[in-house]
Amino acid sequence: MQERLGEEFPAFLRSYDRPPQKGLRINPLKIDREDFLSRAPFPLGEQIGWERCGYYHAEEKAGRDPYHFAGLYYLQEPSAMYVGKMTEPCRKTRVLDLCAAPGGKTTQLAAQMGGSGILIANEIDPARAKILSQNVERWGAVNCAVTNAAPRQLSERFPSYFDLILVDAPCSGEGMFKKEPEALTHWSLQNVRMCAARQYEILEAAASMLAAGGELVYSTCTFAEEEDEWQIERFLREHSEFVLCAQEKLYPQRIRGEGHFAARMRKVSGEISAAKPYAIRRDPRAEQAFRAFAEDCFEMEFPGEIAALADGRMYLPPPGMPSPGVRTLRLGVELGEWDGKLFRPAHALAMAYGTQARRKLRLSREDCAAYLRGETLNTDLPNGWCVVCVEEFPLGFAKVTEGVAKNHLPKGLRLIR
Repeated sequence: MQERLGEEFPAFLRSYDRPPQKGLRINPLKIDREDFLSRAPFPLGEQIGWERCGYYHAEEKAGRDPYHFAGLYYLQEPSAMYVGKMTEPCRKTRVLDLCAAPGGKTTQLAAQMGGSGILIANEIDPARAKILSQNVERWGAVNCAVTNAAPRQLSERFPSYFDLILVDAPCSGEGMFKKEPEALTHWSLQNVRMCAARQYEILEAAASMLAAGGELVYSTCTFAEEEDEWQIERFLREHSEFVLCAQEKLYPQRIRGEGHFAARMRKVSGEISAAKPYAIRRDPRAEQAFRAFAEDCFEMEFPGEIAALADGRMYLPPPGMPSPGVRTLRLGVELGEWDGKLFRPAHALAMAYGTQARRKLRLSREDCAAYLRGETLNTDLPNGWCVVCVEEFPLGFAKVTEGVAKNHLPKGLRLIR
């Protein structure tokens, strides 16, 4: 780094004496930016220069606020939001986030897409894929599937299909040294070379899945040239069908952030292919049970065909959803589960469509703690399912019986004291 930065190296070192920069990104799918700013639950700093909905903050407990549980904002390191500047000008009809966990950039893409098109968020690690799915659910993204597969597996399913692919590649994490000290203990030249080799394999898989005219955005949170500039140089040298559109390296001594690298490339020649459409499995009895529930509980009609999985779960896939053909954790919005007798709504249904519920149990921010801990609530609502809200923003379901609302917030999402 000293050789690379020269006179800037002392400033680079001093940047590690500053505390990590914290940021949040407002969710425009759920709340207007100005509305959020008028009711922000804690002080916000300056707007992050490369993200319209991004703001600096210093709140230590931002992840425990009811607004966070409602999906009104996502906590994300500021420089990581720069990738959104790279993806903003791209066409977004068919989008793949290939290395998506924990979901920061997936939710940024979902916000840019505004609920239209098809977004597939993939993560190879099963545990991290589960976290990704939970964050997509909280965000209220209705057009997103979450898959758990190796990039090469997906490339066999989707040749020349996507018009935007994001590869936020696993890397040596030099931009994470302050946020995650373990990244420093794992650093070595050998690890840098290993990461670079793995990244190139991922890029090769991404290149085969991109349609002609599509764009490939590559990013890392490291400063190693082997994983950044040299990676792009090699890729362009070996793929003449691609051209470089933009490239930026954010160093922590130059910006208010921990650092990032991002490049955008366009595929100027090649093919455009269709993928195998998702074959929806219909179950008339299960669908009838859901429609009866929806008519009672919601002020809207649910468009499209409902997919009933063999285990009883039901989903509302976005129009035109292709068949992933790999392990899939989420396929659009999970509606609920039907056991052959009763329909039980899924948490995702409340997070995506809860504002349209007929019965809402509205709580102040101060009164939400009991619900978020999984406790029952007293209410004068009539018997039946209701959506519990912080103010007007859904948090999840409860079922009312004789003035008592039984909590149906999933146990894994509850607030620990």
